[in-house]
Amino acid sequence: MSSFSLVSIVYLVIVIGLIALFIVSFSLFMRRLLINSSLKTKHSSEIDKKLDKIIELLEKDKKN
Repeated sequence: MSSFSLVSIVYLVIVIGLIALFIVSFSLFMRRLLINSSLKTKHSSEIDKKLDKIIELLEKDKKN
């Protein structure tokens, strides 16, 4: 009887550990996705500003 309860306790600890590992991994994954998304948005905004500046310079050069 005591060996059965020991096996049950070990199994329960393993299952709870795996669930905790899944939750931590999932939260880190979501955090990384959000960070990468914000970086891509910022990078895209910077590229848009540079392209606008290039267009302005080309139009100014074309007028002269």
